[in-house]
Formats: sequence, structure tokens, C-alpha cells
Amino acid sequence: MAAGMGSRFGGLKQVEGVGPNGATLLDYSIYDALRVGFGKVVFIIRREMEADFKSSIGNKWEAKVGIGYAFQELTDLPSGFQAPPARKKPWGTGHAIYSARKAVNEPFAVLNADDYYGPHTFQVMGDFLKNVRDLQSTHYAMVGYKLANTLSEFGTVSRGLCEADLEGDLKKIVERLKVRKTTSGAEYLDETGKAHALKGNELVSMNIWGCTPAIFPQLGDLLRNFLSQQGDVEKSEFLIPKAIDLLIHQKQVVVKILPTHDSWFGLTYPEDREQAKVSIKRLISEGVYPENLRV
Repeated sequence: MAAGMGSRFGGLKQVEGVGPNGATLLDYSIYDALRVGFGKVVFIIRREMEADFKSSIGNKWEAKVGIGYAFQELTDLPSGFQAPPARKKPWGTGHAIYSARKAVNEPFAVLNADDYYGPHTFQVMGDFLKNVRDLQSTHYAMVGYKLANTLSEFGTVSRGLCEADLEGDLKKIVERLKVRKTTSGAEYLDETGKAHALKGNELVSMNIWGCTPAIFPQLGDLLRNFLSQQGDVEKSEFLIPKAIDLLIHQKQVVVKILPTHDSWFGLTYPEDREQAKVSIKRLISEGVYPENLRV
């Protein structure tokens, strides 16, 4: 998913170079995906980004893997709905995935373009998807990170805290919008500004999901309901964690949590740029990646 505006970052963070030869976080994700067996990449972007995105990212991968594009547009809505005139931004991550329904026909992983996920994450997700035999299966997966491995040094972040049942399936997601590091772990601020302590070892969703094409009609139904209730709210967002949480509550899906020991980092704030460069340099020195991804 690469259609975000990057309002806090201040630019198109999806094409921001953080590694040697201008490698982006998305380049490292594609590299990790290909080496565990993924065979196709679909970029979800905005139409006005197409030329810059293809020249910066897409064109250099075409010789290595099948490439497709899906466009997240305000007008791409279920029949009977239209965006209000004042609406400027896309409708969020749930709408982004819905936008890819014509480009994806196989079990797939979906993730953010401006996040670093790590090789173990792609390994556990790839192993899960390789065992999917039914294209209409509603048994999905989510990679779970330890909260402490996902926080920014430079400001608050939103995190989906996950509750698991005894079988290790996702039971519930609670979205916390202002989560930050503390000396003892982490905390989040509620709507009144009051701080609530977190341990740091809670499992959180970083928006990497494994699904089948069965998710697309499910998202279509949820999107209709969302637009009926909030479609006229200028900044409302149809977010995938909330959509998945609702599907679980309705007993329409089962979502396996796949724990990872990887650490996440991303480009949320401008200050994250240098930290991401330092992290990539360290991973190269540790042999996780070559100096040149050879794309």
C-alpha cells in the first residue's frame, strides 16, 4: 500500500531513499518477499503518483518479478456511493485493499510501503500462504510484533494492540492512537490526554496481513456500511484493522497471529529518515542484506 499522503513526514515517503543507491524501505520489503517465494507484486498507489512511482520503484523490479498496479481513487466506491465534494484524501487502508480487487486473484500479503518489516516476517507469512489451498478460505493471518520493537523515537504513533485466544488466533484489536516510548516501556494517551502505562511486550499489528481474494467482497460490504454511516465526514477513514476486527466479531473470519522477532521501523516523521538510514546500514553490516540489492 503506497497511496498515503505522508502529511506528518512532509513528502512522498514511499520513494524516500534510505539505503545504498537510493534503496527505499519498499525495495527491502520486495527483496525479502522474493527470497522466500513470493511471485508477484501489486503496488496500490494514487493515479497522480504513477509516473514518479514507476520511475523510482516499479520499473527497476520488472525484470525480477511480475508487477501490477492498482489505483486508490476517491471515485472507486461501491455502487450508489460517491465522495463528498470537500473530500481530498483516500479512504484509508481498508479502501486501499478494496482498490486492488481486480489486480489480485491469489492468496496474498498486504503491507505498508513506508515500513520496514524484516526477513523473518516475510518468512512466517510466506509459510502461511503457501499452505492455503482454497482461494475462498476466510482463514487469514496477521504478523504480530512486540510493541517495544515498533515505536518511534520522535513522536507518538498509532498501534493496534492485539488480544489472542487460546489457539493463537486474533480475538480483538484495540486501536491506540497516541503511543510513545517511556523509560519503563510505553504508554498511550486517551482522548482526554491521560497517560496509560503499557509493558512493551504487547503484540501489535503493523498492517501486514495474509488473505485470500475472499476478503474483497467482505470489504465491499463493510465499506457500504461505513459510507452509509460516515461517508459525509470529510476525514473519516475505513481502516483495515477495524474492518478485520469487525469481521472477527461477526465470526466471518479466523485470523492466525504469526509472531515475529523482527523489529519494525518506518517513516512517520522527518526525523525518522536518518534513523532508518542508520538501521539499514547496521543490517547490511550484519549480513542481513547485501550492499547492493541488485535489482
